Amino acid sequence: MLLALHKPYGVLSQFTPEPGSRWGTLADFGLPPGVYALGRLDADSEGLLLLSDEPGLNSRLLDPEHAHPREYWAQVERLPAEADLARLARGIDLGDYRTQPCRVTRLEPAPVVPPRDPPIRARKSVPDCWLSLELTEGKNRQVRRMTAAIGHPTLRLLRVRIGAYELGRLAPGKWQELSAPERRLVFG
Repeated sequence: MLLALHKPYGVLSQFTPEPGSRWGTLADFGLPPGVYALGRLDADSEGLLLLSDEPGLNSRLLDPEHAHPREYWAQVERLPAEADLARLARGIDLGDYRTQPCRVTRLEPAPVVPPRDPPIRARKSVPDCWLSLELTEGKNRQVRRMTAAIGHPTLRLLRVRIGAYELGRLAPGKWQELSAPERRLVFG
């Protein structure tokens, strides 16, 4: 089976808690036994997380040679200039590696997203905006590191698409099993 979960903020992409951690786990959502997360989202990130009980799907989805696109919406501090967005699109040196080229667009108007608990910090004197970033790789905290590298820290991060499968209206904390046509949207 292949499941889509809208992982809320404050949840680890695993079933067992970390010692001393304040974060929740996937065990809190009544998922079927035997499923495991395909990839991960950090506890402070939200959005589409796929889970399966099928061996081999993890490498089929995450191996860079398959280049499955993933779309993230990042709410960033301040308004990046077009030159900053172009730097992200070309790939950016993060010190320990250089990111692959990606597609970056400013989301105007800002997307309507479910409220986050707790809400992000808001400063009246510092504007923010939403960016869409489509990546074919997914290194640890990559989007956050990319936006920080151009001087626009990420305030909120949601994964909204894997392959052609979109999170859509799936509410935070809810999950659903994917149908055969929806699976094809994920894997092409």
